[in-house]
Amino acid sequence: MPSPLVSVVILCWNRKQDVQEGLTRLKSQKYDNFEILVADNCSSDGTVEMIEAEFPNVRLIRMFKNIGIEAYNIAFKNAKGEYLVILDDDSFPKEDALARMVDKFQKDDKLGVVAFDVRNYYGYDDARAEESGDGSSTAAVARDYLMAFNGAGAGVRRALLEKVGFYPEEFFLYWNEQDTAFRILNAGYKVEFFSDVVSYHKYSPKNRESWRAPFYYTRNAFWLIWKNYPADMAVKLTIAMIRDCFYHSMEQRTCIYLKGMLSAFCHMHNLKGKRKAVDRRIAENLRIPFNSAFTFFK
Repeated sequence: MPSPLVSVVILCWNRKQDVQEGLTRLKSQKYDNFEILVADNCSSDGTVEMIEAEFPNVRLIRMFKNIGIEAYNIAFKNAKGEYLVILDDDSFPKEDALARMVDKFQKDDKLGVVAFDVRNYYGYDDARAEESGDGSSTAAVARDYLMAFNGAGAGVRRALLEKVGFYPEEFFLYWNEQDTAFRILNAGYKVEFFSDVVSYHKYSPKNRESWRAPFYYTRNAFWLIWKNYPADMAVKLTIAMIRDCFYHSMEQRTCIYLKGMLSAFCHMHNLKGKRKAVDRRIAENLRIPFNSAFTFFK
């Protein structure tokens, strides 16, 4: 029986060296039936030219401007694989990750997402020295909570992602994995973390003092709540978010959280027709770290 095709999807924007390293490391995958799609968000640092010159087998999809995570969706729709592997432009999977991921999917028809163990790239050498064992008991099992996944390393059934509607393009950046996890779980599929399916991500050693991340994290946290939570939970979470926006703005002497909140309310029309409250059990048990939106200037 032939191995199912896997589509590795990478979104990039002005990270030439990271993309080059990631594509080079993908050549060492032990799985032998996969394609690579790179969605480039109009990079200006030579990323496109490097891919064309050094990786002619990569399916390069070029955007006319930076359209955020919508570029992921364009690549997802062009993918041919039964399974998708989602990566950032500064992450890459361990050599055996694709093979292990496919094995997980084939053993469980209700497994919707394989959440990789996304490890810090800067501990790469130490991590590689570990023995992962035979992978027989590597799923994180919990009775009291549900998990989302990290976009720096995750596998998903392509047909399922198409069914639930791909990433939320209105978000542009951040919280897209959590929004998608809500819909996958609500469709009756599981999101499970496996410690033996590993990817490496170049985590920044400290928070970057940039407006982009705290703005989009804050704005999209409101939208995540309004799209997915039952009405009573949505009201409580919205009130808590408003309180936290004011508190952390004063604490950290910044107005970026208030700008994100204002944008959420002013542009809430972008959610028209997209609200679908999930089952209460999912809303109560999917852990969403909303406070992470307020950590950027501490």
